[in-house]
Amino acid sequence: MRSAQIAAMFVAVSLAAPLQAQIGLFNDEMRRAMTREWKGERFPDGRPKVPDAVLQRMKTVSAEEAWGTLRGAGYRLQFEPGWKTINVAPGERLVGRAVTAVFVPQRPDFNSYVIEMAKKEGKTSSAQNTWVIDGLVKDDVMVVDVFGKIKDGTIIGDNLATMMMTRAGTGLVVNGGVRDVTGIMEIKGFKVFARDFDPSALAETTLAGINVPIRIGNATVLPGDIVISDPSGITFVPAHLAEKVADDSELTQLRDRWGHQMLREQKYNSGQIDTQWTPQMIEEFNKWAEAQGSKMRMKPRR
Repeated sequence: MRSAQIAAMFVAVSLAAPLQAQIGLFNDEMRRAMTREWKGERFPDGRPKVPDAVLQRMKTVSAEEAWGTLRGAGYRLQFEPGWKTINVAPGERLVGRAVTAVFVPQRPDFNSYVIEMAKKEGKTSSAQNTWVIDGLVKDDVMVVDVFGKIKDGTIIGDNLATMMMTRAGTGLVVNGGVRDVTGIMEIKGFKVFARDFDPSALAETTLAGINVPIRIGNATVLPGDIVISDPSGITFVPAHLAEKVADDSELTQLRDRWGHQMLREQKYNSGQIDTQWTPQMIEEFNKWAEAQGSKMRMKPRR
């Protein structure tokens, strides 16, 4: 079957699927299909599960390092700046697996349908934001599009933040607002990236999907993407590129460390360090990297 036919079938199935697929699990098969580049372990609902060891390695990745690898792989729109933050101290990062959710402006007929489908799934709470939180597990990061709404677009306050911290231990990225900033500040380790803050409560919105593709500014985010913060903003790394981003970042940081050491020792000058390295320099670097306990190596020039 040609790719165009497959795509058309995918769209048709998506449109024909009952809303339980969008409110709850979207559809396991479709979620696996849209993240088909990921070949590793998955959560029961099909969301990619990047290994804990890779998550740990990504805690030092900078936006620039991730940007270079992602751009080289054809992913040019995975970074989003312009956040207000809570509990993000200098040098600290928010890193985790994305659980995505999208809210839309409330429309009575659609909202009624969403509530009806949610009840069939056993969701009894009238607070639709809690439906997302209920599914969080350790190292998840809730990434939510509330269409940039601030007043009446506050996705959580300190009570829900406490629940999120208990379940996931990470934080939140929201294209919208949060409330109870003073209370959230008291939740040690819970990191928030929001568009702004407001004392109002979430109102006149409807949850239209959990673990579906969403838009955060200029970036498209899929469930299972790795969320990485740094001082300049948030990078959303596709699951299948997470290990490569970690590898490339580690190699870049090692190169910088070795280069700085060589400059301090005056073994090489800046012109040599900043240009293409000679085979001798590469060999010296690889031996040094091995002594540091790293498995990263530069390939010899041909």
